[in-house]
Amino acid sequence: MVTETKDESTGAVSGVLEVPLEIAIPVAKIVPWAIFGVVIMGLAYYFVGAEQGATSLFNGMGVHEFVHDARHLLGFPCH
Repeated sequence: MVTETKDESTGAVSGVLEVPLEIAIPVAKIVPWAIFGVVIMGLAYYFVGAEQGATSLFNGMGVHEFVHDARHLLGFPCH
């Protein structure tokens, strides 16, 4: 895009070429963080939605009681 300006005293017209900057998205830097986020969200989903069932990793009701309100908030039945 060319932006033209006119000097009032001389009447000369000058142009400035504006080059749009390209913003590069560093995919190689984003992918590990995206994988990390998916793993953390998957673990959170497991502990809120499936822990204390047939796939239980921990004995007792500690995890269930810790995430009890979150289970109801997200619509998981637990009792």
